[in-house]
Amino acid sequence: MTRIRIKASYGGGIGCAILLSVLGAEGRAEDALRPITVVASEIPHPLTDLPGDAARGRALVTDRTKGLCLLCHAGPFPEERFQGDLGPNLSGIGGRLSAGALRLRLVDGRALNPDTIMPSYYSLQNMTRVGVSWRGRPVLEAQEIEDIVTFLATLRDTGTERTTP
Repeated sequence: MTRIRIKASYGGGIGCAILLSVLGAEGRAEDALRPITVVASEIPHPLTDLPGDAARGRALVTDRTKGLCLLCHAGPFPEERFQGDLGPNLSGIGGRLSAGALRLRLVDGRALNPDTIMPSYYSLQNMTRVGVSWRGRPVLEAQEIEDIVTFLATLRDTGTERTTP
């Protein structure tokens, strides 16, 4: 399992740089930290060596027991009832944001907005009121983040997407 610890370094100008270091689950000395730099509000490189799977990503987005995306977001999921309206509609999101921008929002949206209510799905930093069974581990695994990013990147405003009625 791979975890990311986020250390923010906010500078002036358009972009901010955030140093993300990847640490093996056991935290062994031989598990070298691999720094990942966020440039222009993106994590440009995947968190895993395996490509994301859009079908698994869609399943995770619509799963009401795992990421709970539809609690806050609506999207082109006509079979899903009671979609949220607190966050942006996911329809066409792949045409509005790059894969790197989507990845950063999933890993830890606080890098863009410290007051966001979006959960940090792959961060262990500055977490408060975390249940005992979730302490020290991210909500989603790195591969799950990549699967969701791959799926969301397929959502384009092509006229074939439909939001729920």
